[in-house]
Amino acid sequence: METWVRFNSQSQAKERLCRAAQYACTLLGYTLQKGGAGADLLKTVKQLESHMSLTRKLMRLGNSAEALEAAKRAVHLSDSVLRLCITVAHLNRAMYFACDNVLWAGKTGLLPTLDQNKWSQRSFRYYLFALILNLTRDAYEIGLLMERESRCCGSAKASLSSTPVALTPENGDLSPTPTSPSPPLLLPAAPSLPALSLRLRKQLHLLAAVLRSNPPLLLDLLKNACDILIPLHRLGLYRTSDGLVGAAGLASSVLSILTILHPWLKLKP
Repeated sequence: METWVRFNSQSQAKERLCRAAQYACTLLGYTLQKGGAGADLLKTVKQLESHMSLTRKLMRLGNSAEALEAAKRAVHLSDSVLRLCITVAHLNRAMYFACDNVLWAGKTGLLPTLDQNKWSQRSFRYYLFALILNLTRDAYEIGLLMERESRCCGSAKASLSSTPVALTPENGDLSPTPTSPSPPLLLPAAPSLPALSLRLRKQLHLLAAVLRSNPPLLLDLLKNACDILIPLHRLGLYRTSDGLVGAAGLASSVLSILTILHPWLKLKP
């Protein structure tokens, strides 16, 4: 299986290019339709989009094996949350690719009686589950990094503000003083609106700092956020325009190509 995975990975860049071309055609078709282009031109663009989609399905034959191998590797992660999210996401990707392979067989005529709409909906459901888990993993990692960054900033401020001062008659009274009665305990007051606004701004600045210092996490978050619009639209859960779907698919494809050209931008594990 590892030999097949190595062979299959060589076609990922070509598949990403075809994906970018497919969603570029989707965006172009929507733009031409809004601009009142001729029916023949719109038909040509739609046919090109369909051919690109079918080519991608051919290139993804066997990707289920790669997803299963990735799930087997993720099982050994030490962090339980990452282990759950990444493993289940890869398993959903494996099911998505399997349904996609069946759909390819139906579109090419190998399975002429196949209910293509049913299998398309099924594949998009698995795709949606995988993306939800990917976004959950991104949110979890962002939370960990923000907590770590906040602790580092807090410890740095504490070390700067804590300056030891020796007790002397000039700066402190060394003689015993009678204890005063403790003030009554009061319930903490609810935070005011300016305090909440200040806290929100601090959290946003912290989030921006974390994402700025972790480009792989930022790219993965943007890519998943763009990709999730596609199954939401196809499943009818969140209807958008074909232009937005095409733009989101094109943007996520470009980000994926960047991670292939520059492997250090790929989020690990």
